[in-house]
Amino acid sequence: MNVAELVAIDVHTHAEVSRDGHGSLSPELFGASKEYFKGHARPTIPEMAAYYRERGMAAVVFTVDAEHATGHPRIANEEVAESCAEHADTLIPFASVDPWKGRAGVREARRLVEEYGVRGFKFHPALQDFSPNDPMAYPLYEVIEELGAIALFHTGQTGIGAGVPGGGGIRLKHADPMLVDDVAVDFPELRIILAHPSFPWQDEALAVATHKPYVYIDLSGWSPKYFPPQLVRYANTLLKEKVLFGSDYPVITPDRWLADFDELEIKPEVRPMILKDNAAHLLGLKP
Repeated sequence: MNVAELVAIDVHTHAEVSRDGHGSLSPELFGASKEYFKGHARPTIPEMAAYYRERGMAAVVFTVDAEHATGHPRIANEEVAESCAEHADTLIPFASVDPWKGRAGVREARRLVEEYGVRGFKFHPALQDFSPNDPMAYPLYEVIEELGAIALFHTGQTGIGAGVPGGGGIRLKHADPMLVDDVAVDFPELRIILAHPSFPWQDEALAVATHKPYVYIDLSGWSPKYFPPQLVRYANTLLKEKVLFGSDYPVITPDRWLADFDELEIKPEVRPMILKDNAAHLLGLKP
């Protein structure tokens, strides 16, 4: 990967369909997400690689393992990692391990980093039905910290389950970033990304990222024109080295996100930091 030639690094994209057509969500939950985001395609990982390569960008790719809470089989982490390795000029593999899998999940996480080159792990506490500060998940964080990988947590409201009776069983309380603050205390060397503007907990996310040196914020899931003003203010100042470009592709395309970001009042010297430099530093990508 030629980092110097990249226009941007998108730290938040989803592998929503496997090579055999299996979806990452159940039909009910995918239908709700599709309705919430006004429809979107489900590209394969090779199609994602072609999309980002054409735009001179790199992308972090992951799926979500929520088998315990949803009963829906995940897309295999090995498939995601192998597909990213086939397109290593533009794709960076993350994985997802359901914390409910206990010791088996810990062993899997270690193997994925050591044998498949996975760089981080995606957690979606609301969808996976666990609190980030539940000690049940701590052995998994421990191995992620030990291996120098990144833990990326969904925070704030989610489009998954929106409009389904009972929200499809998804409890939004698990997505409060203050719960991740406990993780940052108990695992002080763990690199953490708080994904999304954390509605309705935006101020909490800013507080955690300001207070904890290894907690970052990605800007995925929202068009920049809807960012809360305090998020823009902190991105321009106190958190200018800790805010990361993320789109949430394919539900939001980087084309749309970047077009709206161009209209945002971001300082010229901060713009490249958000779009590429901060992520390159966090991911350990060398020029």
